[in-house]
Amino acid sequence: MEKLLVINPGSTSTKIAYFEGNERIWQEDISHSRAELERFDDVLDQLEMRCALVKDAMAAHGVRAEELTALAARGGTIAPLRSGAYEVNDAMVDVILHRPQDRHASLLGALIARRIAGGAGLKAYIYDAVTVDELDDICHITGLPFIRRVGQGHQLNMRAAALKYCADSGMDYAKSTLLVAHLGGGITVSLHIDGRVADMSNDEDGPFAPERAGCLPATPFMDLCFGGEYTKKDVVRLLKGKGGLVAWLGTGDTREVERRIAQGDEKARLIYDAMALGVAKALAKLTPLCRGKVDQIILTGGIAYSEMFTEMIRSRVDWIAPVTVIPGENEMQALADGVLRVLRGEETARLMEK
Repeated sequence: MEKLLVINPGSTSTKIAYFEGNERIWQEDISHSRAELERFDDVLDQLEMRCALVKDAMAAHGVRAEELTALAARGGTIAPLRSGAYEVNDAMVDVILHRPQDRHASLLGALIARRIAGGAGLKAYIYDAVTVDELDDICHITGLPFIRRVGQGHQLNMRAAALKYCADSGMDYAKSTLLVAHLGGGITVSLHIDGRVADMSNDEDGPFAPERAGCLPATPFMDLCFGGEYTKKDVVRLLKGKGGLVAWLGTGDTREVERRIAQGDEKARLIYDAMALGVAKALAKLTPLCRGKVDQIILTGGIAYSEMFTEMIRSRVDWIAPVTVIPGENEMQALADGVLRVLRGEETARLMEK
């Protein structure tokens, strides 16, 4: 039976899991304090620290690298890639170290996995990287030739939810048209046509989210940027971390927002409903590419556990297609399942080229 170690570094945590076949045997979710991370000038400087934590977790559970079949890591903000699996090779490491699409802790996954795999003569893989970009050519175009829309978002969980829905429903993902919304601290909405994410919107051009500001009116935003009150770092924090529900209500915890609503807080209800409306608009906005012919809408992510929020969305989009809720951020399982398909010959892993 295949034995996999799965590594998923996030902004403030490192998740490590061990699988035998498709069954998760154990998982460690290690949180990192702000003080711990502020010691590092760059996210890539955290490599030694996070790699040591992974090795400590393996030792604590009696897992030796030599006993593994392969390693699976979250595919970070590397470069525009195809969906599916990539083997971590020299070309990928070079891109991560010198020219990633964005600097985020998820980049460390491939580096940690390769370091552990290399010492044991194994292969390391990523699966459905954040920067999967299979958008139709027409969807890349904006009103300025030098600014291009890109496919970047919660690709791993969205594709996992789409694949799960199709498997459970007896549908062929490669012949289906699905709308998928990942509802979490950030929100990404995607249109899947015949096995490809043909269009999408993320926190840059889509709805606001618990911690993110989403798409903003251009002129007031330019005034904010050039008004002299905020630095570029300040603006980035407003967009990603201090926007959305945090800016409006002082919390990004949707459970707290729903508690306030239950106590009669009308402002909380209005803002929460506005966030749901933004998701509904984003879903509807993607439908012209497929001329409105959608087989199913899928809501996934952590906030999809909320019946209140998913119903707010469902009531506004069920005219497009039926709505299915697959809650949770099932990234560790999705990474394991994806790499297992490679090991079992059901998929072929790609290689980045220099």
